[in-house]
Amino acid sequence: MADIDHIEIERFSLGPFETNCYLLRVSTGAGSGGEGWIIDAGMDPDAMINRARASGAAITRVVLTHAHADHIAGLAAVKAAFPEAEALLHRAEKAWPGDPNLNLSAAFDAPFRAPDADRLLEGGETLELGPTRWRVIHTPGHSPGGITLYCEEAGVAFVGDTLFAGSIGRFDFPTSNEQDLFHSIRDTLYALPDATRVLPGHMGETTIGREKATNPFVRGA
Repeated sequence: MADIDHIEIERFSLGPFETNCYLLRVSTGAGSGGEGWIIDAGMDPDAMINRARASGAAITRVVLTHAHADHIAGLAAVKAAFPEAEALLHRAEKAWPGDPNLNLSAAFDAPFRAPDADRLLEGGETLELGPTRWRVIHTPGHSPGGITLYCEEAGVAFVGDTLFAGSIGRFDFPTSNEQDLFHSIRDTLYALPDATRVLPGHMGETTIGREKATNPFVRGA
């Protein structure tokens, strides 16, 4: 059993889209140090980079919930700050960081190319952060390679732009799929325990139970 008392999660709302990016750290005890991951790398990531450095944690991974522009615009800066960190992305979006049309930056008249991922995910993997174990769950719909990162012991799920507090991810982009999104929420995320903390890519956090009971777009069974 992981010592969940030493899991620390800090949220950074970055860029004009107020994209939630997270510093996830597992310390070896009270104080600084330990190992950390960055979950998504949005625009203007300096505050997150500085906090990660100040924490003293070894940043070993950058886990991308998906590769839309507002979630990867800071990837080059994060990789420069932490060159040993491995960037992870679902295989379905392998080409997206380097393609302004796929990552949607071209649609906002600010095309850019981010670095490629170092490792491609399929969904179903279990990633270890210190003594904790995080399951990669494929949750497509908002984008084809959307993932959720879930730790059962901590009761935490990073869901990207699949599910929000009182809302759901957009499905009107060219690569979005409404049916996949509803399936990912109703059949996959809502299967997690009700007490699970939902940490989304925008707005505030919620819980699985709250969304099942009150989400106006997708209610639980």
